Amino acid sequence: MLALIVIVPFSVRANFFDFLTEEIEVTAEASVLEEASEIALISAEQNPNPNASRGGAELVVDENALISNGPVGADAIAQGTISNGEIRVYTVREGDSLSQVAEMFGVTANTIRWANDITRNTDIQPGQTLVILPIAGVRHIVKSGDTIGSIAKKYEGDEDEILSFNQLASASDIVVGDTLIIPGGELHATPAPVKETKGGKGKTTGGGSGAGFTHPAPGSVKTQGIHGYNAVDLAGSMGSTIRAAAAGEVIVARASGWNGGYGSYIVIKHRNGTQTLYAHLSSLSVGVGSYVEQGQTIGGMGSTGRSTGTHLHFEVRGGKNPF
Repeated sequence: MLALIVIVPFSVRANFFDFLTEEIEVTAEASVLEEASEIALISAEQNPNPNASRGGAELVVDENALISNGPVGADAIAQGTISNGEIRVYTVREGDSLSQVAEMFGVTANTIRWANDITRNTDIQPGQTLVILPIAGVRHIVKSGDTIGSIAKKYEGDEDEILSFNQLASASDIVVGDTLIIPGGELHATPAPVKETKGGKGKTTGGGSGAGFTHPAPGSVKTQGIHGYNAVDLAGSMGSTIRAAAAGEVIVARASGWNGGYGSYIVIKHRNGTQTLYAHLSSLSVGVGSYVEQGQTIGGMGSTGRSTGTHLHFEVRGGKNPF
Protein backbone atom coordinates (compact mmCIF):
# COMPACT_ATOMS: atom_id res chain seq x y z
CA MET A 1 0.00 0.00 0.00
CA LEU A 2 1.47 3.35 -1.03
CA ALA A 3 1.44 6.26 1.39
CA LEU A 4 1.57 9.92 0.39
CA ILE A 5 3.87 11.94 2.62
CA VAL A 6 3.73 15.73 2.49
CA ILE A 7 6.87 17.45 3.73
CA VAL A 8 6.12 20.96 4.92
CA PRO A 9 9.01 23.36 5.46
CA PHE A 10 9.23 24.73 8.98
CA SER A 11 8.79 28.26 7.67
CA VAL A 12 5.32 27.59 6.23
CA ARG A 13 2.61 29.48 8.12
CA ALA A 14 0.27 27.51 10.35
CA ASN A 15 -2.76 28.52 8.30
CA PHE A 16 -1.46 26.95 5.08
CA PHE A 17 -3.71 23.91 5.45
CA ASP A 18 -6.70 26.15 6.22
CA PHE A 19 -6.11 27.90 2.88
CA LEU A 20 -5.73 24.55 1.11
CA THR A 21 -8.96 23.28 2.69
CA GLU A 22 -10.82 26.41 1.62
CA GLU A 23 -9.59 25.97 -1.99
CA ILE A 24 -10.79 22.35 -2.03
CA GLU A 25 -14.21 23.36 -0.61
CA VAL A 26 -14.65 26.17 -3.16
CA THR A 27 -13.73 23.84 -6.03
CA ALA A 28 -16.14 21.16 -4.83
CA GLU A 29 -18.90 23.73 -4.32
CA ALA A 30 -18.41 25.08 -7.84
CA SER A 31 -18.59 21.55 -9.21
CA VAL A 32 -21.89 20.93 -7.38
CA LEU A 33 -23.32 24.21 -8.65
CA GLU A 34 -22.31 23.38 -12.20
CA GLU A 35 -23.94 19.96 -11.92
CA ALA A 36 -27.11 21.48 -10.43
CA SER A 37 -27.22 24.01 -13.24
CA GLU A 38 -27.10 21.23 -15.80
CA ILE A 39 -29.94 19.39 -14.06
CA ALA A 40 -32.05 22.55 -13.91
CA LEU A 41 -31.61 23.10 -17.62
CA ILE A 42 -32.77 19.58 -18.41
CA SER A 43 -35.76 19.98 -16.10
CA ALA A 44 -36.68 23.34 -17.59
CA GLU A 45 -36.61 21.87 -21.08
CA GLN A 46 -39.24 19.35 -20.05
CA ASN A 47 -41.49 21.71 -18.11
CA PRO A 48 -40.80 25.42 -18.71
CA ASN A 49 -41.60 27.72 -15.81
CA PRO A 50 -45.21 28.71 -16.50
CA ASN A 51 -45.08 31.74 -14.21
CA ALA A 52 -42.96 33.62 -16.72
CA SER A 53 -45.91 33.98 -19.07
CA ARG A 54 -49.14 33.76 -17.16
CA GLY A 55 -52.45 34.24 -18.90
CA GLY A 56 -56.11 33.60 -18.60
CA ALA A 57 -57.11 35.80 -15.70
CA GLU A 58 -60.79 35.67 -14.93
CA LEU A 59 -62.70 38.92 -15.06
CA VAL A 60 -65.35 39.47 -12.41
CA VAL A 61 -68.41 41.46 -13.38
CA ASP A 62 -69.65 43.51 -10.44
CA GLU A 63 -72.14 46.29 -11.06
CA ASN A 64 -70.97 46.58 -14.67
CA ALA A 65 -67.33 47.02 -13.61
CA LEU A 66 -64.54 44.67 -14.64
CA ILE A 67 -62.33 43.58 -11.78
CA SER A 68 -59.17 41.55 -12.17
CA ASN A 69 -59.22 38.23 -10.33
CA GLY A 70 -55.90 36.96 -11.68
CA PRO A 71 -52.42 38.04 -12.74
CA VAL A 72 -53.72 40.84 -14.95
CA GLY A 73 -53.71 44.25 -13.24
CA ALA A 74 -56.44 46.89 -13.44
CA ASP A 75 -54.33 49.06 -15.73
CA ALA A 76 -53.81 46.16 -18.13
CA ILE A 77 -57.54 45.54 -18.26
CA ALA A 78 -58.25 49.22 -18.91
CA GLN A 79 -55.76 49.25 -21.77
CA GLY A 80 -56.84 45.87 -23.14
CA THR A 81 -53.30 44.51 -22.77
CA ILE A 82 -54.02 41.06 -21.37
CA SER A 83 -51.80 38.07 -22.11
CA ASN A 84 -51.46 37.20 -25.78
CA GLY A 85 -53.15 33.92 -24.94
CA GLU A 86 -50.11 31.71 -25.41
CA ILE A 87 -51.02 28.03 -25.31
CA ARG A 88 -48.68 25.99 -23.17
CA VAL A 89 -48.11 22.26 -22.72
CA TYR A 90 -47.28 20.69 -19.36
CA THR A 91 -46.15 17.14 -18.59
CA VAL A 92 -47.48 15.94 -15.24
CA ARG A 93 -44.80 14.97 -12.73
CA GLU A 94 -44.93 12.66 -9.72
CA GLY A 95 -46.83 14.32 -6.89
CA ASP A 96 -48.59 16.92 -9.06
CA SER A 97 -52.24 17.65 -8.41
CA LEU A 98 -54.65 19.38 -10.74
CA SER A 99 -55.04 22.32 -8.35
CA GLN A 100 -51.25 22.75 -8.12
CA VAL A 101 -50.84 22.78 -11.89
CA ALA A 102 -53.72 25.26 -12.21
CA GLU A 103 -52.10 27.55 -9.64
CA MET A 104 -48.75 27.42 -11.46
CA PHE A 105 -50.36 28.63 -14.65
CA GLY A 106 -52.71 31.13 -13.01
CA VAL A 107 -55.88 29.42 -14.30
CA THR A 108 -58.70 27.49 -12.66
CA ALA A 109 -58.77 23.71 -12.35
CA ASN A 110 -61.89 23.71 -14.52
CA THR A 111 -59.95 25.48 -17.27
CA ILE A 112 -57.59 22.50 -17.43
CA ARG A 113 -60.39 19.94 -17.11
CA TRP A 114 -62.36 21.61 -19.90
CA ALA A 115 -59.44 21.77 -22.32
CA ASN A 116 -58.31 18.20 -21.68
CA ASP A 117 -61.65 16.36 -21.35
CA ILE A 118 -61.00 15.53 -17.69
CA THR A 119 -63.97 14.84 -15.41
CA ARG A 120 -64.11 15.74 -11.73
CA ASN A 121 -63.67 12.07 -10.80
CA THR A 122 -60.55 11.60 -12.92
CA ASP A 123 -57.06 12.14 -11.48
CA ILE A 124 -54.12 13.35 -13.55
CA GLN A 125 -51.26 10.87 -13.92
CA PRO A 126 -47.45 11.30 -14.12
CA GLY A 127 -46.39 11.52 -17.76
CA GLN A 128 -49.77 12.81 -18.88
CA THR A 129 -49.61 15.82 -21.20
CA LEU A 130 -51.93 18.72 -20.38
CA VAL A 131 -52.79 21.54 -22.75
CA ILE A 132 -53.13 24.83 -20.89
CA LEU A 133 -55.60 26.97 -22.79
CA PRO A 134 -55.66 30.40 -21.14
CA ILE A 135 -59.37 31.04 -20.81
CA ALA A 136 -60.32 34.64 -20.13
CA GLY A 137 -63.91 34.21 -19.05
CA VAL A 138 -66.47 36.20 -17.14
CA ARG A 139 -67.19 35.09 -13.59
CA HIS A 140 -70.83 35.29 -12.51
CA ILE A 141 -72.39 34.75 -9.09
CA VAL A 142 -75.78 33.08 -9.50
CA LYS A 143 -78.63 35.24 -8.18
CA SER A 144 -82.29 34.51 -7.57
CA GLY A 145 -84.11 34.07 -10.89
CA ASP A 146 -80.95 33.29 -12.87
CA THR A 147 -80.99 30.43 -15.35
CA ILE A 148 -78.26 29.05 -17.59
CA GLY A 149 -80.17 30.52 -20.52
CA SER A 150 -80.41 34.02 -19.02
CA ILE A 151 -76.75 33.98 -17.97
CA ALA A 152 -75.64 32.87 -21.44
CA LYS A 153 -77.75 35.61 -23.02
CA LYS A 154 -76.39 38.27 -20.66
CA TYR A 155 -72.77 37.58 -21.57
CA GLU A 156 -73.38 36.34 -25.12
CA GLY A 157 -72.04 32.96 -24.13
CA ASP A 158 -73.09 29.44 -25.08
CA GLU A 159 -75.29 27.34 -22.77
CA ASP A 160 -73.57 24.04 -23.59
CA GLU A 161 -70.13 25.57 -23.04
CA ILE A 162 -71.19 26.98 -19.67
CA LEU A 163 -72.44 23.56 -18.59
CA SER A 164 -69.33 21.81 -19.90
CA PHE A 165 -66.82 24.25 -18.44
CA ASN A 166 -68.44 24.28 -15.01
CA GLN A 167 -68.87 20.48 -14.94
CA LEU A 168 -72.65 20.73 -14.62
CA ALA A 169 -74.77 17.72 -15.58
CA SER A 170 -77.80 19.86 -16.45
CA ALA A 171 -79.06 23.45 -16.42
CA SER A 172 -81.05 22.72 -13.25
CA ASP A 173 -77.89 22.04 -11.22
CA ILE A 174 -77.22 25.70 -10.36
CA VAL A 175 -78.27 27.28 -7.06
CA VAL A 176 -78.13 30.84 -5.74
CA GLY A 177 -74.59 31.71 -4.69
CA ASP A 178 -72.83 29.39 -7.15
CA THR A 179 -69.89 30.83 -9.07
CA LEU A 180 -69.95 30.16 -12.80
CA ILE A 181 -67.38 30.90 -15.47
CA ILE A 182 -68.73 31.92 -18.87
CA PRO A 183 -65.93 31.04 -21.32
CA GLY A 184 -65.69 33.45 -24.20
CA GLY A 185 -68.04 35.91 -22.50
CA GLU A 186 -68.25 39.20 -24.37
CA LEU A 187 -67.27 41.29 -21.36
CA HIS A 188 -63.63 40.16 -21.30
CA ALA A 189 -60.94 41.98 -23.24
CA THR A 190 -60.26 40.55 -26.68
CA PRO A 191 -57.70 41.42 -29.35
CA ALA A 192 -58.65 44.52 -31.29
CA PRO A 193 -60.01 43.82 -34.79
CA VAL A 194 -57.55 44.37 -37.60
CA LYS A 195 -58.20 45.33 -41.18
CA GLU A 196 -58.46 42.41 -43.51
CA THR A 197 -55.57 42.00 -45.92
CA LYS A 198 -56.16 40.36 -49.26
CA GLY A 199 -54.35 37.09 -49.73
CA GLY A 200 -54.89 34.82 -52.69
CA LYS A 201 -54.26 31.15 -53.05
CA GLY A 202 -50.67 30.30 -52.20
CA LYS A 203 -49.75 33.95 -51.65
CA THR A 204 -48.45 35.52 -48.48
CA THR A 205 -50.08 38.42 -46.74
CA GLY A 206 -48.48 41.64 -45.68
CA GLY A 207 -48.52 43.98 -42.73
CA GLY A 208 -47.93 43.78 -38.98
CA SER A 209 -47.18 40.66 -36.99
CA GLY A 210 -49.12 38.57 -39.48
CA ALA A 211 -46.67 39.25 -42.30
CA GLY A 212 -45.58 36.09 -44.06
CA PHE A 213 -48.64 33.93 -43.30
CA THR A 214 -50.04 31.96 -46.20
CA HIS A 215 -53.73 31.16 -46.37
CA PRO A 216 -54.44 28.04 -44.27
CA ALA A 217 -57.46 26.98 -46.32
CA PRO A 218 -57.08 28.04 -49.97
CA GLY A 219 -60.38 28.31 -51.78
CA SER A 220 -62.44 28.69 -48.59
CA VAL A 221 -64.90 31.46 -47.78
CA LYS A 222 -64.66 33.57 -44.64
CA THR A 223 -67.93 33.24 -42.75
CA GLN A 224 -66.99 35.09 -39.57
CA GLY A 225 -64.49 37.86 -38.91
CA ILE A 226 -62.32 38.40 -35.84
CA HIS A 227 -63.85 36.74 -32.78
CA GLY A 228 -62.74 34.81 -29.71
CA TYR A 229 -58.97 34.63 -29.47
CA ASN A 230 -58.15 36.59 -32.61
CA ALA A 231 -59.83 34.00 -34.81
CA VAL A 232 -61.62 33.84 -38.15
CA ASP A 233 -63.84 31.09 -39.54
CA LEU A 234 -63.14 29.79 -43.06
CA ALA A 235 -65.77 27.51 -44.63
CA GLY A 236 -65.08 24.89 -47.26
CA SER A 237 -65.79 21.29 -48.16
CA MET A 238 -65.41 18.38 -45.76
CA GLY A 239 -61.87 17.01 -45.83
CA SER A 240 -60.43 19.85 -47.90
CA THR A 241 -56.76 20.58 -47.32
CA ILE A 242 -55.64 22.63 -44.32
CA ARG A 243 -52.11 24.02 -44.57
CA ALA A 244 -49.60 25.46 -42.11
CA ALA A 245 -49.78 29.25 -42.36
CA ALA A 246 -46.08 29.45 -41.48
CA ALA A 247 -43.20 27.12 -40.68
CA GLY A 248 -42.89 25.94 -37.10
CA GLU A 249 -43.15 23.15 -34.53
CA VAL A 250 -46.37 21.32 -33.76
CA ILE A 251 -46.92 21.62 -29.99
CA VAL A 252 -50.51 20.31 -29.83
CA ALA A 253 -52.17 17.69 -32.03
CA ARG A 254 -55.44 16.33 -30.66
CA ALA A 255 -57.15 13.89 -33.01
CA SER A 256 -60.30 13.35 -30.94
CA GLY A 257 -62.32 14.72 -28.04
CA TRP A 258 -64.22 17.90 -27.21
CA ASN A 259 -61.06 19.79 -26.20
CA GLY A 260 -62.81 22.90 -25.01
CA GLY A 261 -64.95 23.00 -28.13
CA TYR A 262 -62.03 22.91 -30.57
CA GLY A 263 -62.62 19.26 -31.37
CA SER A 264 -59.69 17.82 -33.30
CA TYR A 265 -57.13 20.59 -33.55
CA ILE A 266 -53.49 21.53 -34.06
CA VAL A 267 -51.32 24.30 -32.61
CA ILE A 268 -48.08 25.37 -34.30
CA LYS A 269 -45.45 27.50 -32.58
CA HIS A 270 -43.50 29.78 -34.91
CA ARG A 271 -39.99 31.22 -34.63
CA ASN A 272 -41.20 34.77 -33.95
CA GLY A 273 -43.10 33.58 -30.86
CA THR A 274 -46.58 33.57 -32.41
CA GLN A 275 -48.82 30.52 -32.43
CA THR A 276 -51.45 29.47 -34.94
CA LEU A 277 -54.36 27.19 -34.07
CA TYR A 278 -56.41 25.11 -36.52
CA ALA A 279 -59.66 23.72 -35.06
CA HIS A 280 -62.63 21.47 -35.96
CA LEU A 281 -60.44 19.28 -38.19
CA SER A 282 -61.71 16.04 -39.70
CA SER A 283 -58.21 14.53 -39.79
CA LEU A 284 -54.64 15.27 -38.71
CA SER A 285 -51.58 14.69 -40.90
CA VAL A 286 -48.91 15.66 -38.34
CA GLY A 287 -48.12 14.93 -34.70
CA VAL A 288 -46.60 16.67 -31.70
CA GLY A 289 -42.94 17.49 -32.21
CA SER A 290 -43.16 17.58 -36.00
CA TYR A 291 -41.57 20.51 -37.78
CA VAL A 292 -43.73 21.71 -40.63
CA GLU A 293 -42.93 23.95 -43.57
CA GLN A 294 -45.09 26.85 -44.65
CA GLY A 295 -47.90 25.58 -46.86
CA GLN A 296 -47.46 21.95 -45.77
CA THR A 297 -50.64 19.89 -45.41
CA ILE A 298 -51.42 19.37 -41.72
CA GLY A 299 -54.98 18.06 -41.82
CA GLY A 300 -58.44 18.14 -43.32
CA MET A 301 -61.31 20.58 -42.77
CA GLY A 302 -64.11 19.23 -40.62
CA SER A 303 -66.82 19.98 -38.08
CA THR A 304 -65.60 18.41 -34.83
CA GLY A 305 -66.08 19.98 -31.40
CA ARG A 306 -68.37 22.97 -31.07
CA SER A 307 -69.07 23.60 -34.73
CA THR A 308 -72.17 24.67 -36.64
CA GLY A 309 -70.91 23.35 -39.96
CA THR A 310 -67.82 22.37 -41.90
CA HIS A 311 -65.20 25.08 -41.47
CA LEU A 312 -61.75 25.93 -40.13
CA HIS A 313 -61.50 28.00 -36.96
CA PHE A 314 -58.11 29.71 -37.41
CA GLU A 315 -56.47 31.64 -34.57
CA VAL A 316 -53.29 33.70 -34.39
CA ARG A 317 -52.06 34.07 -30.83
CA GLY A 318 -49.44 36.70 -30.13
CA GLY A 319 -49.85 38.55 -33.44
CA LYS A 320 -52.34 39.92 -35.96
CA ASN A 321 -54.64 37.63 -37.87
CA PRO A 322 -54.28 38.86 -41.47
CA PHE A 323 -57.29 36.93 -42.77
